[in-house]
Amino acid sequence: MAKKEILDKFSIYIPQSKMAQRPVERLIKLSEKKDRSVNYLVVEAILQYLK
Repeated sequence: MAKKEILDKFSIYIPQSKMAQRPVERLIKLSEKKDRSVNYLVVEAILQYLK
């Protein structure tokens, strides 16, 4: 069986039904406020969700 490769990058799909909530714009604004990257915030949110 082939060994699985661990990827260090991924992208997310935001459904059209969620676009009205402006998630990308809100993440950008929050990232500026917290002096963190958007990527950092997204990874932190995923890790919290997985807990």
